[in-house]
Amino acid sequence: MYERTVDFLREVRTELSKVSWPSRNELIGSTTVVIIITLILAAFTGVIDFILSIILSRLLGA
Repeated sequence: MYERTVDFLREVRTELSKVSWPSRNELIGSTTVVIIITLILAAFTGVIDFILSIILSRLLGA
């Protein structure tokens, strides 16, 4: 069991050395894009929800 764990950790280390890690600027840019898209989608969902709730309340006469 111990040897299998050690082998696994060695393989993980080898694979991690092959990873192309983003630079700080690339990471900041990607994070900014994700946050902006999330905010846009949240606003869109909120507007659609508001409009549908108005339509349903008028249809149901509440």
